[in-house]
Amino acid sequence: MSLFYVYILETIAKNNKKRFYTGYTNNLLRRLEEHKNGTGARFCRGKKNISLKYFETFSERSDAMKREMEIKTFTRKQKIQLIKTFNKEDLIE
Repeated sequence: MSLFYVYILETIAKNNKKRFYTGYTNNLLRRLEEHKNGTGARFCRGKKNISLKYFETFSERSDAMKREMEIKTFTRKQKIQLIKTFNKEDLIE
């Protein structure tokens, strides 16, 4: 059985502004490396200090995709609150 992940990354742009990127994948470690190497989403290219701040796991791809879209509608404040509730020991850097 394959797992799917919804995740939030924090990036720092050239102007030192922090931004969040939300995505989903079936391989969280590989996708994180792609983002860090500049081969992931265009949003993350040219950003520095890309770090994983949050993730959830799902057994169904459709559920992960729905949750990704839900999180993408969140305000910055709501995303920060979601990240604060996350168990930091689960993070992969």
